[in-house]
Amino acid sequence: MDRKLQKTRKESNQITADTPVTQIKGIGEKTAALLAAKNLHTVGDLAAYYPRDYEYFADPVSVEDVAPGQMAALSLTVIGNGSTVHAGGYRITNFQAADVTGRIRLTYYNMPFLSRTIRPGSIHVFRGIVRRYRNGNLQLEQARIYTPAQYEEVRGKWLPVYSLTHGLKNSQVSSAVRRALECLPQQDDYLDDKDRERLGLTGRSGALWGIHFPESRQALQEARSRLVFDEFFSFLIAVKQEKRNQKELLNDAPMPVCEAADRLISRLPYMLTDSQQKAWEEIKGDLSGTRVMNRLLQGDVGSGKTILAFLSLLMCACSGRQGALMVPTEVLAQQHMESLEQMIAEYDLPLCPVLLTGSVTGSARKKAYEDIRTGAANVIIGTHALIQEKLEYCSLGLVITDEQHRFGVRQREDLANKGHKVPLLVMSATPIPRTLAIILYGDLQVSQLTDMPKNRLPIKNLTISASERGRILRFMLGEIAKGRQAYIICPAIEESESADMENVTDYTKKLAASVPSDVRIAALNGKMKPAEKEKIMKAFSSHETDILVSTTVIEVGINVPNATVILIENAERFGLSQLHQLRGRVGRGSEQSYCIFLYSESLGEKPERLGVLEKSNDGFHIAEEDLRLRGPGDIFGIRQSGGPGFVLADIYTDADLLKKAADFADQKLESDPDFAPGGLKLIDFRSI
Repeated sequence: MDRKLQKTRKESNQITADTPVTQIKGIGEKTAALLAAKNLHTVGDLAAYYPRDYEYFADPVSVEDVAPGQMAALSLTVIGNGSTVHAGGYRITNFQAADVTGRIRLTYYNMPFLSRTIRPGSIHVFRGIVRRYRNGNLQLEQARIYTPAQYEEVRGKWLPVYSLTHGLKNSQVSSAVRRALECLPQQDDYLDDKDRERLGLTGRSGALWGIHFPESRQALQEARSRLVFDEFFSFLIAVKQEKRNQKELLNDAPMPVCEAADRLISRLPYMLTDSQQKAWEEIKGDLSGTRVMNRLLQGDVGSGKTILAFLSLLMCACSGRQGALMVPTEVLAQQHMESLEQMIAEYDLPLCPVLLTGSVTGSARKKAYEDIRTGAANVIIGTHALIQEKLEYCSLGLVITDEQHRFGVRQREDLANKGHKVPLLVMSATPIPRTLAIILYGDLQVSQLTDMPKNRLPIKNLTISASERGRILRFMLGEIAKGRQAYIICPAIEESESADMENVTDYTKKLAASVPSDVRIAALNGKMKPAEKEKIMKAFSSHETDILVSTTVIEVGINVPNATVILIENAERFGLSQLHQLRGRVGRGSEQSYCIFLYSESLGEKPERLGVLEKSNDGFHIAEEDLRLRGPGDIFGIRQSGGPGFVLADIYTDADLLKKAADFADQKLESDPDFAPGGLKLIDFRSI
């Protein structure tokens, strides 16, 4: 293999990471167009297009030893001819097959041609998930079919499974990636032999091969660990160098103590929690102190970050300056605006807010611009529209960003640069353990809200097999009959992404066919255009939709108090902390809310780790449990959104590597403040 690789590289010595994929032998214009649909344009893009999963082809097992609910390969002799029947709109073809230990039924949907191609007495290897029915019979559905020789070629191998798009086959991506790696020159490595040995890491070139085409589970883990370390290290080097270059700014205009804020706190229909009071004192101290505030306010869903944001805006307005609150979606901006207007009317607050989003157009937008420029508006709530070049602020004195991981450093700075030495408060509902938050957000002071308001009904949780889906849907329809709404979360957008995960496209169609016609259903996914996503979320927020079938795109940016049920399919594929974030979409109103985690039937038993979510609604406790339970071996499933801009890295699964990378970055920068890791592109954390 090494000799062949050297020959290929010699023949392709003009190829670099920036070379278009069309320059690789075997990739024509048609394949290149399909790859471009997944943003794969260059050789480097292919090398960095990591598999989303792997298939391991184990030795065939006998019928008597097969474990129902598990993926298995069986070498079987076909008994008799297949039979095809019509049922429920499907053409169902069944075969009987056996080995010396027992018999099993093979079932295929809409594949009647198999009756002509699979002959009685023929021997094949059938690979799929085995199920045992109540009568004790075993069955394989839609099993892949191999000749004994074909299966021998893949037996014992880990084959990559890539995210696909319509018309693009996994074999095409795999072949293209292999050719790209064969053509790429040897990767420079910023880690020398001593560094790699001390850190327990493999070489970078070997890691790229190992992540795509691992020879064993251990080789896969070693490859992943190295590439995860690289992601963390490049990010932290950039953060630490930026922090070094940004000296603490003196606060030229400290804000005076705001009596209106104290009065508002005393008149609220609830008491601030202990951690809210502590965080408010820290924010007040920053705004009135000698240094310009640069603070992260981290709090669980429903912990009361919004009231602290409003108090901060009130303190800013009382000092004669403008405060801006930037959020990721128009729906959330509108909801914040309505909440603030209600408080202004109820408590007679000296605030003049204005809403500025992409939907504010024409004369309304012109008036908003004028009110902001003249200072007639002292609170500005909006989306990315707040950082438009044409927008002028009269006296911007505070910038708050909600859901901080959805806004990059550069975007926050663009807004802050609309004023002079503007204090910055960034808020996040992602409950990252404090030790990791300090590493990831090293340029920010950290405040945490660790307790919940006492007026919230705790969400009732249930973890159950997908085989009980019908019962759960009936319960959901009962809630909808009471005038409530519901979410259903699927991990995939369409079937081409994965055959073993529920996807939004097919799920929505099946759901519409199985519920009463007056139940209004909408589908949402991250590939939609922003305007389309906003329209769908707004319709759900205003109760024009009863059930929203979505990917994790609803994790932030939507607040619907009337939604009381969230059903999460393939829950075992998510990290605990992301499941907790999704659960936070319900429980926002006065009615009892429910979260149901459905795990795949093939698992057989309830995953132990999902039990943590049944027992606790505390995001910080769950984050710590995530750290404890999700070890480095947990390399399959959906990467949760626990960190900024990483492809493979996950701050929970890879906490140890994160700490290693932070220590190593400190060591390198101590000896060389301008250190740049050769052969590794720094993550532009400012654009994350």
